[in-house]
Parts: sequence; structure tokens; C-alpha cells
Amino acid sequence: MARTADSDLAPHELRVLVAVADGAGFSAAAAALGLTQSAVSHSVRGSERKVGAVLFVRGRTGARPTPAGERAVAHARRILRMLDVLAAEARGAASPDPARGELRVAAFRSAALHLLPAALRRLRDRHPGIEPRVRIVREVGRGAAGEVADGKADLAVATLGGSAPLPSGLVVGGLFEEPYVLVHPPGHRAAPGALPLVDWAENCGSYTRSWWAAQDWIPPATVEAEDDGAVLALVGAGHGMAIMPALSLTAAPAALRTTDLGPDRPTRRVGYVTTPELAATTAVRALIRELRADLPHGTLPARG
Repeated sequence: MARTADSDLAPHELRVLVAVADGAGFSAAAAALGLTQSAVSHSVRGSERKVGAVLFVRGRTGARPTPAGERAVAHARRILRMLDVLAAEARGAASPDPARGELRVAAFRSAALHLLPAALRRLRDRHPGIEPRVRIVREVGRGAAGEVADGKADLAVATLGGSAPLPSGLVVGGLFEEPYVLVHPPGHRAAPGALPLVDWAENCGSYTRSWWAAQDWIPPATVEAEDDGAVLALVGAGHGMAIMPALSLTAAPAALRTTDLGPDRPTRRVGYVTTPELAATTAVRALIRELRADLPHGTLPARG
């Protein structure tokens, strides 16, 4: 059966879907949008009828998206974002610098600390009309790339080739490859396995599983830290050793010592992730150029 205009979701209906998902309920969405709760409920029912699927499970504690609803909300965010980009790029078309408007960036912690600041500084110097908004995301599960797939970010600096596959349908490009090294306290000779292991959830156990499993000298982790900054602090205080990627060591205390892990050392590929529609926008293209402009210390150009 051919689709009709009446079966298309209007922008205000998309905004309601996003607001319900963000607020985990109809009342919160109504308050955020300045509508009555009945108007929100009516809009959601109409969207479900047009889509032909139940988008939210209603309950006493609110509403949560069904699998169909999660997909619909992600598309809704991306469509609404493109409407914003349309307006920004149209306004910029008559300007000497067409790159303008908000640019939403997601990145894992070490990239946000040691890669983005310089890239964003150059970006704003060249394109003062761009307004970056950075969100730091733990690189576990869907990680930073998931923020792009869900319509919450325009571009992510993410790990490529990790244990969790990237969401499908995205545009991916390599930036650099960083090696892992053994990090240990000052005054210790770093005999393999002589110190307990300090680790964290985002570390190379996720990215280099096969290498890690083959190293019988690595002891089980006795300390699990929240992030790589805590790992460095614990190692520096003599509580153990760690195996860490180069980017995390950018601002490591000078007293810490590192030992190369040899020619078969594990590496982590870092790249950018965006959507096909945003990949062509001036702001996203401009940030990709700046991310590629300088390799962080200790890293190598991305392969492939």
C-alpha cells in the first residue's frame, strides 16, 4: 500500500517521542514541551498508529521505549538534528565562513583530555561560528559510537575494532593507532608479574582480548579503578602496575616508568564515527580535518 502524507510523522510528533524517552514518562515530556499530559499521550498513540508498532511500554513508574521505540527515537533525534543543521547551513551559505552552529561531540575520557582540546581550539580559531558541545562517554558497551547512532552526538571519537561491534550504518574513519605499554612505579624494575595489576573497565582487556589471554605473566587484576586517571594515581603510589594505551599516558606523572611490550604489543585504533547525513556537513568535516592535523605523541598513523 502506498504511503500518504497522513502516515508521515511530523516534526512535533518526533519531538514528543524524544521527550518521552528522555523524561522516561509522559508527564515529564509534557512539562518539558509545555503541553498537557493528555496531548502527549494522544501524540504518542498517533505516532504508534502511523508507524504500526508499540513504541513505549506504559507503567506506573513512567514509560520506557520498546525495541521498536528505541529505533524510532534514535531516528527521530537524527531527523530533528538534520532540521537544525539545514537551518544553520542555509544561514551560513551566504557567509564567508559557512561552518556555524552547534557541533555535538562524544569522546572517551583520554581523547577528551588529550586530543580534543587542541583540535577544538584550532577549529574555533578557523571557524568562530561553530559552537562545540562535548560529552565524555565511557568506552564500554556501545560507547561513544552509540551516542552517534542514537542521535545524541554528531561525531564521536571512538575505539575502532574493539570487542563490541560498532553500530551499523555509520561513517567511520581512522585517526591513529596507539600502542600499549607496561606502566610501573618509580624505583621498581618492572619484572613481569612482580606487582599486582591495576585495571579499569575501559582498558585493553576489552580491545586486545586475544593478546591479553596469551600472556601468562599478567596476574589477575587486584584493583579495579574507575578510569585511567585513577589507574595512574594508584600505580604512581606504588599499588601495582598497569598496561595502558599511549593516549592515557599523555599527562602521566614524570616519575612513572614505562616498559615496551615488544614487537607483538597490543594496539588500539582510534577514529571518528558520524552518520552518513552529517558526514557531509561543513562543521563535521571541519572537525575531522582538525583531528587529523596532528598525531598525539606516541601514536602512529591509522592503518587502512
